[in-house]
Amino acid sequence: MTRSNSCARILLAEDNPACQKLALAMLQRLSYEADAVNNGLKVLQALKRQKYALVLMDIVMPLMDGIEATQVIRRCLPASEQPRIIAYTAYVHPDVRKKCIEAGMDDYITKPVRLNELQAILMKYAGESDQRRFLCVDPIAT
Repeated sequence: MTRSNSCARILLAEDNPACQKLALAMLQRLSYEADAVNNGLKVLQALKRQKYALVLMDIVMPLMDGIEATQVIRRCLPASEQPRIIAYTAYVHPDVRKKCIEAGMDDYITKPVRLNELQAILMKYAGESDQRRFLCVDPIAT
C-alpha cells in the first residue's frame, strides 16, 4: 500500500482486538489509511497529535467511552479540526442510536459490519469533493 501525506486518515476506536483487526483489514481493503486506539482517552490523544477526517467510534470502551469522548471532541476542538464521528457499535436499540446522535456523532453503524455497509457510510462522508482526500491508495493500482 502506498501512502500519501495529503490523504485524510481514519481513526478507529475499538477495544476488542479481534474487532479492531477485522475493521482495519476492511478499511485497508477499501483503500483507506487508518490508525487504531482502544479507548476514548487515546482517541483524544490521537486527535491532539494528528488531524483525522473521520473517527469510527465504539461506544463501550475502558477508561472513557465513545459517548464521552465524542462530547469532549465536540466541546473542545475548533470547528476546522472537527472530524466526522461515526458510532461503531454492536448495540442496535433505537435509544442507543439517539444517544449517539445527541452526543454529537454524525452517524451510526452496527457490528458486525459488512464491507459494503462500511464502504457506504465512508462514501457518505467522503463526497465527491473529499473523495481524493479520503482515498490514500489508487484502488485501480492495487
